[in-house]
Amino acid sequence: MSTSPAPPRAALLLLAYLAFVSLGLPDGLLGVGWPSIRGDFGVPTEAVGLLLAAGTVGYLTSSVLAGFTLARLGVGALLAGSTLLASLALTGYALSPGLAVIVGCALLLGLGSGAIDSGLNAYAAGAFGPRHMNWLHAFFGLGVAIGPLIMTAALSAGLAWRWGYGIVAAAQLALASAFALTVRAWRRSDPASGSVTETPEAVPPVRVPILTTLRLPVVWSGTLAFALYVAIEVSAGLWAFLLLTQGRGLSAAVAGGCVSAYWGSLFVGRVVQGVVAERLGPRLVLRVSLAGMAVGAALVAVPGSAVLAVLGLVVVGFAAAPVFPLLTLTTPERVGAAHADRAIGLQIGAAGLGAALVPAGLGVLISAVSVQVLGPALVVLSLALIVLYELGARRSTGSAGRPGTPGEDYPLSGPVRPVVDGR
Repeated sequence: MSTSPAPPRAALLLLAYLAFVSLGLPDGLLGVGWPSIRGDFGVPTEAVGLLLAAGTVGYLTSSVLAGFTLARLGVGALLAGSTLLASLALTGYALSPGLAVIVGCALLLGLGSGAIDSGLNAYAAGAFGPRHMNWLHAFFGLGVAIGPLIMTAALSAGLAWRWGYGIVAAAQLALASAFALTVRAWRRSDPASGSVTETPEAVPPVRVPILTTLRLPVVWSGTLAFALYVAIEVSAGLWAFLLLTQGRGLSAAVAGGCVSAYWGSLFVGRVVQGVVAERLGPRLVLRVSLAGMAVGAALVAVPGSAVLAVLGLVVVGFAAAPVFPLLTLTTPERVGAAHADRAIGLQIGAAGLGAALVPAGLGVLISAVSVQVLGPALVVLSLALIVLYELGARRSTGSAGRPGTPGEDYPLSGPVRPVVDGR
């Protein structure tokens, strides 16, 4: 019997794409809007760290909790509530009288965004194929690109920065309404097969004790792999400009264009490789992509050559493009379907942690040594990611059984004890 999911319903697929666009919009708003925000409130530039820290705490908390409560709440209700929370938080930005209120709103926005990210990824891992999973994450990049345009348009029109946040808040509210109106459709779509059942209540989902999930080594190797992957993606984008200007002698204008090319290759790679993964299979594409990231990092590490550094960044971006979505998609195969929601919640949380801690630590290392350490650091991280993926793939054969099964720690044979409270 084939385990390939049926084509997802068009309306739900469109909502999923829009939800990932909405995830990227606030990130793009802050970069352009912060100079005006700090000017209005009379705070130093580095005060943006308070917003980033609050948002990270909220994101980590909700992304992990969403994975452990998704089966109980249902993905439709989770998405409707989380998107509404994000809309309220952005409204708070627009109406805020001071920095302290915005920091609180950043925490709420992180709570909403983390739940949306974790819930949709968990749903899509069962309901979408490789192509749509890659395109879903490509739409996040589209949201990040649109955010600065919205804020720039507002400021160029002579409006206050608050209008940028108000516009996005209204869009989030419309999206929350759409999720609320389609709660039953999300509930009736079987995430394991992509099919629609008329009476889902007749077959209650198998739920396993939380400790059973947490005892699986493959869960933790996958969680660490997500942290490493996002650390590579963010570190390359964050420190590439400094490397190309101070380390390789490029002008600021040229280096800026090269950094844009890096992010552009990530977007294009997700669009293109989504189709490739659907034809060749996610495992093969994952292995080739991970190897490509290491090759690109090695090119960045070659001293002296700006051309090789730029080529390496583009290779890293294009190769990295399908890794996050395909690692998410194949989570049920590695850990078993009964553990997948929780594992994905942990993975999304670890991704946020990796994005916050590793690039910051690398910045400290660059300050202490030289910007030239970026390339070797990316090589080490890429090789470590390959090792973690192979360990997880090997363990999934023995720990998770055949794809889509809970594995030896919670076998299909024998009695199944439903867990009412999830513990």
